[in-house]
Amino acid sequence: MTATAAAPKKDKLETYRRKRDPKVTPEPVPAAAPPRQKTGRKSRGDAAGRRRQFVIQEHHASALHWDFRLEHDGVLVSWAIPKGLPVDKGNNHLAVHTEDHPMEYATFEGTIPSGEYGGGKVILWDAGTYDEIKWSDREVMVVLHGQKAKGQYVLFATASAAGKGGGGRGQGRNWMVHRMDDNAADYEPPPREIRPMLATLGTLPKDDDAWAYEFKWDGIRAIGHVDGGRLRIRSRNGNDLSSSFPELRALGEQFGSRQAIVDGEIVAFDDQGRPRFQRLQPRIHAADAHKAKRLAAEQPVVYVLFDLLYLEGRLLVTLPYLERRRRLEALGLEKAATGAWTLSPRFDGPGSDILRASREQGLEGVLAKRLDSPYLAGKRSPTWTKVKNILMQEVVIGGWTPGGGHRQGKFGSLLLGLPSDAGLEYVGQVGTGFSDAVLEDLMGTLKGLRSDANPFTTEVPRQYRSVATWVEPKLVGEVSFSEWTMDRRLRHPSWRGLRDDKRPDEVRRES
Repeated sequence: MTATAAAPKKDKLETYRRKRDPKVTPEPVPAAAPPRQKTGRKSRGDAAGRRRQFVIQEHHASALHWDFRLEHDGVLVSWAIPKGLPVDKGNNHLAVHTEDHPMEYATFEGTIPSGEYGGGKVILWDAGTYDEIKWSDREVMVVLHGQKAKGQYVLFATASAAGKGGGGRGQGRNWMVHRMDDNAADYEPPPREIRPMLATLGTLPKDDDAWAYEFKWDGIRAIGHVDGGRLRIRSRNGNDLSSSFPELRALGEQFGSRQAIVDGEIVAFDDQGRPRFQRLQPRIHAADAHKAKRLAAEQPVVYVLFDLLYLEGRLLVTLPYLERRRRLEALGLEKAATGAWTLSPRFDGPGSDILRASREQGLEGVLAKRLDSPYLAGKRSPTWTKVKNILMQEVVIGGWTPGGGHRQGKFGSLLLGLPSDAGLEYVGQVGTGFSDAVLEDLMGTLKGLRSDANPFTTEVPRQYRSVATWVEPKLVGEVSFSEWTMDRRLRHPSWRGLRDDKRPDEVRRES
């Protein structure tokens, strides 16, 4: 009687080896198949009673993700999780099932060469042991005991993954991961939206010791939401600006897996290093990915950060300004190699010295912030006071007058107004400060808003009224000017640009 030959043992690392060249990558590539381990289905460890390992590696490949690996049957069963493990029960995260990895990979850190499979930097994010509650081809339930990752999680195959034969051995790729235990006692989910706190126009405070000072930047106010290494940027009125500024995406990766909300201003600088609002105009409207990338190379911006509103499960808006700033500074963002973001410098008094320095550097002015001030989202407060070197005013466009000469077929000046209780109050006209490109672009926008009705509720001078083309008062712009006249008009206004981040009903007269 002839004995039946034993079936050859399957090499669970065959796919892993096929994708890697040990002569090129620093990753461990064992030559032999891993020994098979026998463990009970409900086991919390291996045959010797040892708890099995888990490891999470932060992987800066073509797209940032976290590699989650569980020791099982002699290998590390692996999933790539684009946003990391979920921190609360309310959100499931995608987990892409990948090939099994060797046990030696549990301690791997290094840089996989560009062009190789998984090319990029690998950082050991967390490691520990786990208890197995359930393990099947479609569902894996574990309790993690790590330094950062703690709690009960379940990974489960989606319908598409299950339809391809399950995922327990890499047959189906798309899984989801869900947190099962409740960490509400020490976790507060980030708010979906925070409107920025606004400053009031004023003079330098007299009690210098109670205040800190920052420069006032000539840019666009922007709230940055970071989750899973991805940055989403919202303007003051809630518009998503993320696609217009692709160079800022790297800031999300700088935070890693930390959830955060920051406040700051997107600024474009000229060749002398001075902020120029006009240079932001083409960037604001560049939502097309190819155009935005091209403009980012031609006129890069800097995200100037000055406040931290949320970090890793805690809303910080009730903390004093000084404490929020210290936490922002402790993140080390100002040490980044890229120039796409920086921290707004924070100064102690005297405020007069800071204001003089801002004037010498050609800056707009300073912001004085009380050290004990909470963050009053969406509100204007005297605990933040702006002191300006240059007078500027947001305005609503109500019409235009025809141009002549090289402006034939375009507008000669814009008719400007400010909202009041009685309606739109006429405050003057502006005909300077427009480049040819701005004239062309703005003219096209204005033509789409033409109206038969005069939107102003106060008198427009006859020489303008008789030739004006009226528009619906939907566009907000900004002008610089020398002073307000006795009849409440702007003297010597010069155009600075459209303010797509403001609504007409938000415009107020600056004192």
